[in-house]
Amino acid sequence: MSKKILIKSVNSNFEREPLIRPFGFKGIYQNEFWVSAALLESDSGNKQVGLMTQCLAWSDIDVFLAHSEAGGNLLLYLTLEHALQEIKGTTFSNPLELQETILNSIHEYGKKITENKKLRMTFTLSSLVALDNAAWMLYAQENNIPNFDEMIPEEFRPALSYRHKRVAHVPLMSYAVPLSEIEDAVKQGYFFMKIKIGRPGTQEEMLEGDKARIEAIHKLIGHIRTPHTENGKLPYYFDANGRYEKKETLQRLLGHAKKVGMFDQIAVIEEPFPEEADIEVGDLGVRIAADESAHTAEDVKKRIQMGYGAIALKSAAKTLSMTLRMAKVAYENNIPCFLADLTCTPILVDWNKNIAARLAPFPGIKDMGLLESNGHQNYVRWKELVGYHPYPDGSWIESKNGLYHLDKDFYEKSAGVLISSEHYMSLFEREGN
Repeated sequence: MSKKILIKSVNSNFEREPLIRPFGFKGIYQNEFWVSAALLESDSGNKQVGLMTQCLAWSDIDVFLAHSEAGGNLLLYLTLEHALQEIKGTTFSNPLELQETILNSIHEYGKKITENKKLRMTFTLSSLVALDNAAWMLYAQENNIPNFDEMIPEEFRPALSYRHKRVAHVPLMSYAVPLSEIEDAVKQGYFFMKIKIGRPGTQEEMLEGDKARIEAIHKLIGHIRTPHTENGKLPYYFDANGRYEKKETLQRLLGHAKKVGMFDQIAVIEEPFPEEADIEVGDLGVRIAADESAHTAEDVKKRIQMGYGAIALKSAAKTLSMTLRMAKVAYENNIPCFLADLTCTPILVDWNKNIAARLAPFPGIKDMGLLESNGHQNYVRWKELVGYHPYPDGSWIESKNGLYHLDKDFYEKSAGVLISSEHYMSLFEREGN
């Protein structure tokens, strides 16, 4: 029986992280990411700091377009601050219960502060990641839970029953990434890469640009073989972020893929259509994954009914609490999952890594989970961010030859996610808290 935890005090702060180059996403570009931190202190004196990467364009493109980039980020941060103030002085038994208690009221606050009555739930969940992480860390500390495995409630453990010795590191190749970098990535051992489609422009301009891009990629790397897939070929993972407005347009892209001989190597296409389009995808002949359209466990059920054959989980973007619920639904329906990034910092990568290490292998991939991580490609200060990790020299931190190697140390230390970072804790100590 978990003890009741009283939240005595709360605090928040953030740091702005510059990017190596503008980040192409949903036909627009972001120029920086904010890393927000949430502090929770219990009445017993225990303190924990949780983190989140703010990617506003992903969480709600309409909010992003309606404001300056800094202004939109501030709205996301203020939603976190509001949530923290709401839970101050309250008690909780576990983070799932805590989230269930506040989610609707925080979503209503988000609608108010953004002046958007159709605010996406992903905006609200994204704003709650740092709070949710801190709650899980405090929950483990207060209940003397030593590791991630024992922290997960029993009803969710069947969906996270694997203990992989390795996880594929999936880098992101956005529109701006030159072909030479894709070729270099393959030479470095990466074999499962996330390639952005849905280029800026009209639907016709987008389609023609995407046709040219995927054909060029296939000519460059399509012949290369890998020992990590069942057919020995490099799998293609395309992410459209809802840019394809009609099924016919995607079918034309798939027709081109067949024409140039790359169709059978398409392992998954993520989120091709706008969420509100409600397009059935079971007849496309390829595995379609839901990402931002699957906000909650109920959304996962709906997407499965629509023919979606995979779910992109984002514990560092939709909270660990909601991710557990989503993974459980997918597991019960025999739908594979993988971990998608939100340009996470190293600590947040390891929240995702803890899930990826425990999921069933992705179809066609040999004995491993999949974890997208692109922070090393995008943050100017990546090395400094690694230094903020509780275990910056951990054997699991950096991938080698396209794989994260997970040893006994990884599982015993839960990749360090249950320990607050000294750097992020210092953001609050400077304030005298």
